[in-house]
Amino acid sequence: MTVAGRPGYAVTGVALLLVAATFVPLGYIVSTLFSTGLHEAAHLVFRPRVGELLRNTAGLVVITVPVCVVLGVGLAWIVERTDVPGASWWGPMLAAPLAVPAFVNSYAWVSVFPALHGLWAGVLITTMSYFPLMYLPAAATLRRLDPAVEESARALGSGPVAVFARIVLPQLRLAILGGALLISLHLLAEYGAFVMVRFDTFTTAIFEQYQSSFAGAAGSMLAGVLVLCCLVLLGGEAAVRGRARYARVGAGAPRAATRIRLGRTAVPALGVLAGVLVAALGVPLWTIVRWLRIGGVKVWDNAEIGESLFQTVGLAVTAAVITTACAFPVAWIAVRSQSVFARIVEGCNYITSSLPGIVIALALVTVTIRYLPGVYQTAAMVLAAYTLMFLPRALVSVRAGLAQVPIGLEEVSRALGRSGPMTFLRVTLRLTAPAAASAAALVFVAVATELTATLLLAPNGTRTLAMGFWSTSGELDYAGAAPYALIMIVVAIPVTYLLFTQSRKAAGV
Repeated sequence: MTVAGRPGYAVTGVALLLVAATFVPLGYIVSTLFSTGLHEAAHLVFRPRVGELLRNTAGLVVITVPVCVVLGVGLAWIVERTDVPGASWWGPMLAAPLAVPAFVNSYAWVSVFPALHGLWAGVLITTMSYFPLMYLPAAATLRRLDPAVEESARALGSGPVAVFARIVLPQLRLAILGGALLISLHLLAEYGAFVMVRFDTFTTAIFEQYQSSFAGAAGSMLAGVLVLCCLVLLGGEAAVRGRARYARVGAGAPRAATRIRLGRTAVPALGVLAGVLVAALGVPLWTIVRWLRIGGVKVWDNAEIGESLFQTVGLAVTAAVITTACAFPVAWIAVRSQSVFARIVEGCNYITSSLPGIVIALALVTVTIRYLPGVYQTAAMVLAAYTLMFLPRALVSVRAGLAQVPIGLEEVSRALGRSGPMTFLRVTLRLTAPAAASAAALVFVAVATELTATLLLAPNGTRTLAMGFWSTSGELDYAGAAPYALIMIVVAIPVTYLLFTQSRKAAGV
């Protein structure tokens, strides 16, 4: 790459190209603002409906994110630091809900409880869908922590609660902030799950506007408000994150931390673990099996299912590789530089990902039709949309991996005569490989279940599993949608397990 700690011209150039790409959807919103006129734009933004959407969206984030933090960190603590029975089994099972798309979770819960709707329905479904994004980094960090530090605190008279609050929790800060940011962005951009529970957010309202007037000004103005919400989240995360580094040379104590004996509290702990799995996995799987039983063999007599599976896997694998590769230059600058430029490069990617898929898709459609007509409705444009949408998923994992690479090792490699690229390949990339694998797994799962951008951008003849599920469930053919839902989960489970195992390798387990 470059001299340790200083991004070079190649890295900076690639990062600038990515920033330029992120400005395509932002530029689309701004151009719509100016074409609409400031007076009309103000009329569209400052109205009661926008206030209602803002309250709904803010309430969803304010409630769901803390619940996911408490649930994810608490579950990670139980599994990694206590003698709860079956700890090695609970770990991968708690990562498995990532394989269930949020709109499939919503489809399942609504099938069981048809009256489920509103804010608390949205909180329930998104918490069950997204808490693994908090659990996985928290568990990986807990496994990596040196137990000697905690033992020293106990020897000095600190109790378990004080040790957790003063020693462990500060070292979980990056994991918590990264997971909370990802969950928040998911909440801002989620569409299908909220439609099924009839809960209005900015994203659902934007879709309604675009369905009625395609590229109407009202939808673009709502998207602009959504960008401002993302800026608030990014500013808060950056302020809390600070500039602390968490790398160390060596693996610390060559042993795992001493597990806390639960005693009589083992039964309640097991109850919590089982309850979460029933809500996050049991309900959707039971619902899918129920609809498959109702539909019978005829629901599988559909030639489009096999073609959907093939196309979904192909797009997901390609997008995972491209997006993870693009995450490295941005993560390098974010970790190795504390400049304003580094914050801008990183923040632009998060802002774009907070936009609903339809906004990004419409922006790409507009640009390609006007300037690159040969690219319109090609696989390249679909992959570009996936990269813009899911780069933050890869960025969080790669950034965490790079933050734990000691710069001194790279400096030693350079001092021994290795070039910058060779140092990156032989030292940095090897140490960040588990984080890169986790990033690719996260992107694969996201692309395999992506719906809205694919509907608008996919070339003729493209039909992914998510598209098949949405079209059949939209016709209230829940039995016909069940095979698509089941295959999406089956495809995502091995990748989710890979994500879990790589997080363990990152922690040196």
